[in-house]
Amino acid sequence: MNRRCLLMTSLALVSACCAADIRRGELLASDDFEKDLVQWVVEQTPAGTTRLKDGMLEIDDGAGPNDKGGCTVWFRQKLSGPVLIEYEATMIQQGGPNDRVSDLNCFWMATDPKHPDNLFAGSAERAGKFAQYDSLRLYYVGYGANGNVTTRFRRYPGDGTRPLDPGKGELLDAKFMNVPNRTIIIQLIADGERVQFLRDGEVVFDLTDQHPLREGWFGLRTVRNHMKVDKFRVYRLTARPGS
Repeated sequence: MNRRCLLMTSLALVSACCAADIRRGELLASDDFEKDLVQWVVEQTPAGTTRLKDGMLEIDDGAGPNDKGGCTVWFRQKLSGPVLIEYEATMIQQGGPNDRVSDLNCFWMATDPKHPDNLFAGSAERAGKFAQYDSLRLYYVGYGANGNVTTRFRRYPGDGTRPLDPGKGELLDAKFMNVPNRTIIIQLIADGERVQFLRDGEVVFDLTDQHPLREGWFGLRTVRNHMKVDKFRVYRLTARPGS
């Protein structure tokens, strides 16, 4: 499988010609992280912790003697497009051992070809280890990853490869990286062939997938960092005018 698997006919950076297509309809799901984690499934290596603290979801992920760290926190409900996924995220830098301000990552519209109706059949095997997710079919953004020096879009086809078009799917400019202790709004759109990733209302990635992933699960993904998440929302997107 080569980079053509991305099936992109357009992929752009923040610009006037790349407008956000936010058409909020019905609120399908939400979590303000005030009570418990019953709506979530945590896959994490042993050196990390995921908990509720001060009305937010807190991930503090570290590496152990026998692992490199890693955490995915999946929203338990399967989503079907067209949808908008939205949440606030803060990368913590307060002198803690995992406060490295990197990897504000996410998966969306994820499915497991081996278990198409139950993503969590493979939870124990994956256990937060990044390479164990290669066999899934999904959209992925690694925002400020690799020590906060790259931001990448990938479309995993479900065969163990992770195609990336280096001319379009990788950003290196500092304006696309994480800023410590700053709360930002992340928005993910899966609207048929239209797929977008936005930060604070600005489009970072915008593409057309000719074979779109129309349903699946959403997951927060990170490794060896300390972050907080709040105000999680999923909306149905209303129809485009004239459609």
